[in-house]
Amino acid sequence: MIIIRGADTMEFAPARLRHNQDIVIDGDQITAVGPQAATDLPLLSNADTTVIDGTGKLVFPGLVCSHTHYYSGLARAIMAEIGPTPDFVSILKNLWWRLDRANTLESLSSAALVSSIEAIKAGTTTVVDHHAGPRCISGSLETIKRAFERVGLRGATCYEVTDRTGLDDMRAGVDENLAFAKLVDAQAPAGSRLVEAHIGGHALCTLPDAALELIADAVSSTGKGAHIHVAEDQYDVSHSHITYGKDIAERLDEFGLLGNKTILAHAVYFSESEVELLNERDGFLVHNCRSNMNNAVGYNDLLPAWNNVALGTDGIGADMFEETKHAFFKHRDSGGALQGGDILGFLANGNRMVERIFGRKFGCLQSDHAADLVIAEYNAPTPLTEHNIAGHVIFGMNSAIVETVIVGGKIVMKNREFEFDLSEVYAEARSEARALWSRMNEL
Repeated sequence: MIIIRGADTMEFAPARLRHNQDIVIDGDQITAVGPQAATDLPLLSNADTTVIDGTGKLVFPGLVCSHTHYYSGLARAIMAEIGPTPDFVSILKNLWWRLDRANTLESLSSAALVSSIEAIKAGTTTVVDHHAGPRCISGSLETIKRAFERVGLRGATCYEVTDRTGLDDMRAGVDENLAFAKLVDAQAPAGSRLVEAHIGGHALCTLPDAALELIADAVSSTGKGAHIHVAEDQYDVSHSHITYGKDIAERLDEFGLLGNKTILAHAVYFSESEVELLNERDGFLVHNCRSNMNNAVGYNDLLPAWNNVALGTDGIGADMFEETKHAFFKHRDSGGALQGGDILGFLANGNRMVERIFGRKFGCLQSDHAADLVIAEYNAPTPLTEHNIAGHVIFGMNSAIVETVIVGGKIVMKNREFEFDLSEVYAEARSEARALWSRMNEL
């Protein structure tokens, strides 16, 4: 049991701020929240009870990175010979498709470990990963799972099926998704898992109908959702129209791949009718603002039209404070009408997505919800109220306020310290990064 005494609590959507709250955690869920919730609890004297003084602290639900790529964890400040990248397709061919081909299980393990650590440091308690690595397909998702578990991070992952390295690899990617879904289902009952599975696909321009049929069969047989890149660049849209004579969303829907567990990343160039279709199917769009800006692919002007928008990083770490700020400022710069509270709603939608993935309640500080939460030290220079939470998150808060993180009822970082030596993990990651970059130069 964990008891947090006398903290202020904050929730994002709907905005809620409460003072002097006790939070009682039993097992992997919150069992009570209130001004006197911990008073006279019979288990207070139990040696297994941890009591945390929350005086002056701010507690909020753990943040969610709703789309990322752990294989890019060793790409920071990359010094491989990339070649010209005048457009998005060139960026894919000369950088990312070379990097994923250079991946090994060893480099992936290092990337996943440091990415998980940095997620926790930023107050992100769940990440939704999308993996690629055609030279090490088999066992790659279990490698990521072990990193999640070592750090104590909640996560979902999948392998991005694609035909770009051949049909055998395409089928092997589906097999890896199926094997991983079977593994997580066998290891723990639904609702009690730290790690879950999706069925992944790259982008529609590298997914022929045969691939979509295989992905659809895997989604149907496992009950997992599809996680696919769509319309990140205009090329993907043009390819779909030229090759299939259809919109991307129409292609996906014909294979039954739009549902309430579907995650579509980017969709920068979806039409209004495609937005309406995903809304009808109750799926999720994940907006990756910093990645879109970095790749100069354009801006998603239809953000206000989507019912379910969550925020991801597309592999640029898992700092959701940074992603939220960029999403807000980029929208303002584009002349959009969304306000800070709307953008915080996108952030909170990550936990709504996680509820569907894991089959339990997330994102609120109340009983029967998963005990995924952050204890922060935020000494606000101006009043913090329910009415200005968005202003504080966007203009004041950052990952530096994160002090202690609890995931699934376990303290995974306490007072900014982990239970294992980070220096060894980071040293190994630097070594693996050098080797990875070297392999890229050989491709």
